[in-house]
Amino acid sequence: MDPIYIGLIVGVLALIFLFSGMPIAFALGAVSVLITVIFMGPTQLNMLAELLYSGTDNFGLLAIPLFIFMGIIVASTRAGTDLYECFHKWLHKVPGGLGMANIVSCAVFAALTGSSPATAAAIGSTGIPELRKRGYDPSLACGIITAGGTLGILIP
Repeated sequence: MDPIYIGLIVGVLALIFLFSGMPIAFALGAVSVLITVIFMGPTQLNMLAELLYSGTDNFGLLAIPLFIFMGIIVASTRAGTDLYECFHKWLHKVPGGLGMANIVSCAVFAALTGSSPATAAAIGSTGIPELRKRGYDPSLACGIITAGGTLGILIP
């Protein structure tokens, strides 16, 4: 069958599933399974299962939930609050000093981990509430953490 027609079938099926109220992840998954069974046969479902597993079988992805857990622990204890209180006392006279301290802490954490999502999750879980508590606009606080989180892929 012509690839254009296959693409149209995929698009129409996706729209039908999405407009029926099915969640996006399940709709796209159902479309991919249906198209695989229709055009490649049911024996190729083993390949689909292997492809799903190999996509998550990455050692680099293993650390992200652990860094998120570490960020939750720091956010729920006084360690993060005490650290931000210390930075605030040091840098309260410098305009944007606490934001700059967040960028530096993101850079250090990113240099240690090498992971942008882990940096944004670990520093952001503590940093965003502390920045908001000290008068930063919520969008600016999120922007600071997002910009600092991208340093993970830049620092070797």
